[in-house]
Amino acid sequence: MRAWSRTDRLRVLCLALALSVLAAPVHAAGFFVHSATTHLVDRVFRLDAEIDYRFSEETLEALHNGVPLILNLDIQVVRQRTYLWNETIANLDQRYRLEYHALADQYLVTNLNSGARYNYSTLNAAIAALGHLTDLPLLDEDLINPAETYTGKLRARLDVERLPTPLRLLAYFSSAWSLSSSWYTWPIQH
Repeated sequence: MRAWSRTDRLRVLCLALALSVLAAPVHAAGFFVHSATTHLVDRVFRLDAEIDYRFSEETLEALHNGVPLILNLDIQVVRQRTYLWNETIANLDQRYRLEYHALADQYLVTNLNSGARYNYSTLNAAIAALGHLTDLPLLDEDLINPAETYTGKLRARLDVERLPTPLRLLAYFSSAWSLSSSWYTWPIQH
């Protein structure tokens, strides 16, 4: 039996690394805000945003076992100031509930702020709808001074406080339930 040369060991190591990369999950769990913009319609600034919701296997298992998932969009409008701390002039919490109804084999998305409900036949369709935010009323034009600079901030997160108590305790200590995007910022143009 021939001993392995250094080149052979290097080839095996490279092959093992390549296989481990291919075996890794394609999409890691997490929430990602890809874009957010505001536009003015009838004297109200409205928000459009694209959010990528990638749920962990644990959260999807809970969803398919009857646990509703509450998603929060934390939105802020901040006035930029040169010599003082920036001032938050508006806070908005937009909340959604994602549920699975096994009997109907349907996914239900409920806007908890307005009460509007939408049914989807697939999880991907429900997640895509949640991730496409259009014309959300954000701020009255009168609250913005055109001579000053304003920034919008948006973060998407799973609200673990709304989980059933036994599951909530597990969620506090598990990274699989710590699903939150970073803050996404954009300029608000008047």
